[in-house]
Amino acid sequence: MRRLVLAALPALVAFAGPQGLDLKGMDRAVAPGDDFFAYANGSWLRATPIPPDRSAVGAGSQLVEVTAARTAAILKAALGARPGSEARKTGDYFASFMDEAAIEALGAKPLQPVLARIRAVGDRRALAEALGRTLRADVDVLNNTSPATPNFLGLWVAQDLDDPSRYSPFLLQGGLGMPDREYYLSDSEAMKGIRAKYLAHIGTMLRLAGVEDAAARAGRILDLEGRIAKVHAGNLDTFDVQKGNNHWNREAFPARAPGLDWEAFFGAAGLGGQKTFVVWQPSALIGLAALAGAESLETWKDWMVFHAVEKAAPTLSRAFVEASFAFHGGVLQGTPQLRARWKRGVDATNAALGDAVGKLYVKRHFPAAEKARAQAMVRNLIKAFAARIDALEWMAPETKAKAKAKLAVLKVGVGYPDRWISYGGLRVVPGDAFGNAERAELFDYRRNVAKLGGPVDRGEWVMTPQTVNAVNLPAMNALNFPAAILQPPFFDPRRAAVLDYGAAGATMGHEISHSFDDTGALFDAQGRLSNWWTPNDFAHFKASGARLARQFDAYRPFPDLAVNGALTLSENIADVAGLAASYDAYHLSLGGRPDAVRQGFTGDQQFFLSYAQSWRGKAREPARRQQILTDGHAPEEYRADSVRNQDAWYPAFGVKPGQKLALEPRDRVRIW
Repeated sequence: MRRLVLAALPALVAFAGPQGLDLKGMDRAVAPGDDFFAYANGSWLRATPIPPDRSAVGAGSQLVEVTAARTAAILKAALGARPGSEARKTGDYFASFMDEAAIEALGAKPLQPVLARIRAVGDRRALAEALGRTLRADVDVLNNTSPATPNFLGLWVAQDLDDPSRYSPFLLQGGLGMPDREYYLSDSEAMKGIRAKYLAHIGTMLRLAGVEDAAARAGRILDLEGRIAKVHAGNLDTFDVQKGNNHWNREAFPARAPGLDWEAFFGAAGLGGQKTFVVWQPSALIGLAALAGAESLETWKDWMVFHAVEKAAPTLSRAFVEASFAFHGGVLQGTPQLRARWKRGVDATNAALGDAVGKLYVKRHFPAAEKARAQAMVRNLIKAFAARIDALEWMAPETKAKAKAKLAVLKVGVGYPDRWISYGGLRVVPGDAFGNAERAELFDYRRNVAKLGGPVDRGEWVMTPQTVNAVNLPAMNALNFPAAILQPPFFDPRRAAVLDYGAAGATMGHEISHSFDDTGALFDAQGRLSNWWTPNDFAHFKASGARLARQFDAYRPFPDLAVNGALTLSENIADVAGLAASYDAYHLSLGGRPDAVRQGFTGDQQFFLSYAQSWRGKAREPARRQQILTDGHAPEEYRADSVRNQDAWYPAFGVKPGQKLALEPRDRVRIW
């Protein structure tokens, strides 16, 4: 076998941030009570450019870069592992993606068998089979990011919301190549301009694949996606679990959603034996099925060709890569420069063999002492949250008891899962970047489908250890805190614990609080969608949420676009409640002793500044606009300014009535 040299990989780096508060990054000219985010981060914001290959920069994205560099070094070393081992598969996958010369020599050739299968579709049954073969487990509706898939439908295999003892297949709307229905339906001049560029992009991708009459076909594809957008549900409905929990028997699909040959679709998807499905957006599924039966067969085939090219672009020649980036990175995100190939290779390998890479990552970068330290912090946070439940004056004893019972069985995963995914059945062929990606995607789909009919694993993770993020799984009543987020600047053994409580602790509190946000509060201790509240308690809880939503509705990042308080409510509740719990846990950790003054700041000041500095970040305008339209998370500055709802923040910084962030005690939102 030819020896592949992996050039242009980074040297292994460590996070270069300060081990205390970043005093240079602050702006002391700003009053904390007017703009706490700017007070904590103003100088950093002015001095820190957004890297040309990114749409945003911040504490999290800087840690992503560090983690990617570490992972690249691990993958390079994995080429020396035993042939056939999981470690070697990660190295071979990465090396194949990095072999630009071999990929360039193939051009569009790897695509041809896929396109030939699409061209062979001759009737509506064959169309349904072709659409069914594209079904993938590529969406998740309970984690507050817009669940979108360019496939006809998306599949989410998860614990059934009515019966926590079994998995169910959830079907979700799909079919769009742009992030959200608003990109197709909005009459704004900006969106019209994006649609024009998308039309040109479709034509470019078709021409690169050798498709004749590309411009006319592109027009028909965009028109079809516009029709799909019209039947899509909006994000507020999509994030409403009570609207989404619709069980349909398979036999009911032809009558309830005519137009698509459902028997052929489910058979091709490997779901022919499945008796029931959860249809998350019924009106969208009905509309998509009708379009499958009414729109021209040739238009549907063109649509499938385009999306096949789009999906394959990262593993094809540079012309495909650059065309894909020009639209998805340049137009939609405002990013001027394509990311280095090694970074894209790390992302691709993580997506394909995430747990196999994770094993190697934690062995090298997540010592047992840090896992134990994080677990101790989690225990303090859960203890603090339980005390906050006990202290709620407005909540009835029976509701408190059920809330604490749910908290008591919350399954918290720290660092990495107890059981790893096995990739023994995944074939990785050195030098076959395109085929490796196809096989990895199909392997993951089949792995998810195989869960159906089996016992629910509450210990299953949905994030890899090398992911800089954290997640709450409401239906599992479980949390994942990956190893990669439990490192500087969020979690650092070299600095005072108060700073970790303000950063990583607030994140842990945030995720714990998600079990009790406007979505999580609808699930009981077993993960069943069940109302465990007294009517009065739930009415109080909803009213507090509405007040917080109005608070965020008032934030306007752009003159023509405000934050959507309802769309971001789950995350905002978790921020407010999680910060309060982490503050209490911090004081619990002191054992009644006063904390030291460090860098000129009291303990409480250090706590809140650490929180605000953990949210430092800024984004390019197109990316920020996309976030506001589609994402359940508010921009960083407003998340940092949620300190205005914490009573302890006011005396810590001498905040006075009349300052911009100041709220009267009665107006501060205290949900938990």
